[in-house]
Amino acid sequence: MSTPFAELSPSERTSLAAELQARYDAFKARGLKLDMTRGKPSPEQLDLANGMLELPGAGDFLAADGTDTRNYGGVDGLPEMKALFAELLDVPPASVIVGGNASLQMMHDTVVRALLHGVPDGDAPWSKGRVKFLCPSPGYDRHFAICEHFGIEMIPIEMDEHGPDVEQIQKLVASDASIKGIWCVPKYSNPTGITYSDEVVRALATMKTAAPDFRIFWDNAYAVHDLYDTTDPLLNILRVAAEGGHPNRPLVFTSTSKISLAGAGVAAMAASSANVADAKRHLGIQTIGPDKVNQLRHVRFFRDAAGVRAHMAKHAGLLRPKFEAVDRVFSRELGGRQIATWTKPRGGYFVSLDTLDGCASEVVRLADAAGVKLTPAGSTYPLRRDPRDRNLRIAPSLPPVEQVELAMEVVAVCVQLASLRVLEQ
Repeated sequence: MSTPFAELSPSERTSLAAELQARYDAFKARGLKLDMTRGKPSPEQLDLANGMLELPGAGDFLAADGTDTRNYGGVDGLPEMKALFAELLDVPPASVIVGGNASLQMMHDTVVRALLHGVPDGDAPWSKGRVKFLCPSPGYDRHFAICEHFGIEMIPIEMDEHGPDVEQIQKLVASDASIKGIWCVPKYSNPTGITYSDEVVRALATMKTAAPDFRIFWDNAYAVHDLYDTTDPLLNILRVAAEGGHPNRPLVFTSTSKISLAGAGVAAMAASSANVADAKRHLGIQTIGPDKVNQLRHVRFFRDAAGVRAHMAKHAGLLRPKFEAVDRVFSRELGGRQIATWTKPRGGYFVSLDTLDGCASEVVRLADAAGVKLTPAGSTYPLRRDPRDRNLRIAPSLPPVEQVELAMEVVAVCVQLASLRVLEQ
């Protein structure tokens, strides 16, 4: 078993530093160009949906209700596409609005509508007063970017293996009516890979809030993105919130971006009848209808939720070896050293790596100089400020498994070098 770095003698640290520096210099000499910055599907994953590009067939553009999908209309989506998302999310089809290719755009537009017009349960547009959002951290950088873009104050919330710290959340929302929302990636969370516990979901759905129009932005991006044959269970927050007397609180988002084609998928929002009616009222001004041809293409390719899950099993077969390679290298290089911890997710797209405090930025710098690009340190926190400078998001999906293994070896060497330097201070 490896000796913890803190227990090494001065001479042992000097010897190990020389050995690690030699390994690092050898990596630099190879001229590597490995990009681990974003959770993109690999070309092999995208190829799984190539058959979709042949759909619908020539002269076969009619939806089940006779709608010509090439024409205007259908602001909330084709009935059969709504039904498919409803089955995946376990909600009635009437609760679903189908959008364009990106759930992030739907979340962005939902925030904008709330700022300009308010939401059901509220008495004024959010922009009429101070607006704050709770941001479980480490979390998804693009959620935080929306808040930053519109000047919304962000409050970091600690995360653990069960989800965000609900005691911290409950204290904040009970007394501050300017807290209007919270960002959540509840299943295989970005970047930690954890799934919210039943207790966390119930607390979020039923807690008392000073703001009557408080909203949970429930970004269920990885609802069917299992790496193994079993799935992490997740409570249906729309049902729990309705039973608890807060039917309008959750806004559930998802998409097929990491199911079919990342740049040509289909997104959806599921919500209460009041939220759906409010969104449709604004969408009728914004658009004359989404891309229904693409929706028809997706329905005919997948057919139903079972077809989606069968397709995702193929994705898992491609992704699982990459995630296992990350754990294998980190276990070999960092295990027992007491200088880093990392998650072992059962789904999703990321591994969260925590270094010693004050090391993450240096690891990113060292890795970049050695030809391995990582997501910038701090990206998983609001305003890119990790107070402990320790969290790194690892995205192993895009490169081949051999490159993932090599990149993780470089990262592990960089973690060890940075740790030794911090311990010497």
